[in-house]
Amino acid sequence: MDIFLPRPECSLISCNILPGISDHNGVLLEVKGDEIGRESRAERQVPMFHKTDVLALQAFLRETFYLWTGNDSCVEDIRKSYTDIIFEGIKRYVTHKILGKNPDPEYYNKEVKRLKVKVRKMYNKENLGSLTNGN
Repeated sequence: MDIFLPRPECSLISCNILPGISDHNGVLLEVKGDEIGRESRAERQVPMFHKTDVLALQAFLRETFYLWTGNDSCVEDIRKSYTDIIFEGIKRYVTHKILGKNPDPEYYNKEVKRLKVKVRKMYNKENLGSLTNGN
């Protein structure tokens, strides 16, 4: 039998035993979920640097850095201006791709995904095998 230890203990709502699932009993564990620590499954933009308009980016950086070098200011202002110029160049001249939302639930990790693939392969193998055998 597996033992479930929810932390904190107050997150446990109920625990019930479900008889009759093959030769095993099932355990239904109801736990309060918290929203802290869950990453949102939003779309995000990813820069595709290998598709950059290099000549236009170089011209932009030369022109902007030439104008920027004449300003005398403190180190923090120089760093902020420098990073602003770099990010503006990336935004303008680097192609971005939008990645869609991940359809898997938050609790899927590599091991669960591997098991999911293994089960699908076995299921498909059985179904395709029965179709080719004429059953």
